[in-house]
Amino acid sequence: MGIHPAKKICAMIREAETKDLPVILDIMNEAILNTTAVYDYEPKTMAFVEDWFQKKQLDKAPVLIYEKDQKAIAYGTYGRFRPRDAYRYSVEHSIYVHKDFRGAGAGTQLLYALIKRAQEEGYHTMIAGIDAANEKSYGFHKKMGFVEAGRVKEVGYKFDTWLDLIFMQLMLKKDRT
Repeated sequence: MGIHPAKKICAMIREAETKDLPVILDIMNEAILNTTAVYDYEPKTMAFVEDWFQKKQLDKAPVLIYEKDQKAIAYGTYGRFRPRDAYRYSVEHSIYVHKDFRGAGAGTQLLYALIKRAQEEGYHTMIAGIDAANEKSYGFHKKMGFVEAGRVKEVGYKFDTWLDLIFMQLMLKKDRT
């Protein structure tokens, strides 16, 4: 017996819009307040997220939304790894999933979409900065083909603990699917 059409789950990835900024803010602030995925202490404001989104648009950097049943539950983006000219072919990405939907595949689909976009835009490599204690993110990136490229000891301090940062890297190839 098949799934009743009214019960079918509909998921999609799309470009972020201004209407998504409150959800992005909620996801961002939950990560800031409760995890070491973001090395910030204080919650962000709507004005901050509006400025962040506008800068992403000016930089032509993608901000993608994972939508499930017409509700935004995750977002992903990338931007230039560092501001110097020689880094122009390297991007660093971020993916954040609402706490109630982690582990359900939204992050995987967003990362595939970001990788594809980066390849299409001619980038050479994609980098992830991951807190060393975040074994789930490390394993996720490893599963997606990223390799550890370096560790920086005690570079962050949050929740009364020194934090190590791991850089993971994926070389982008045109034939990658």
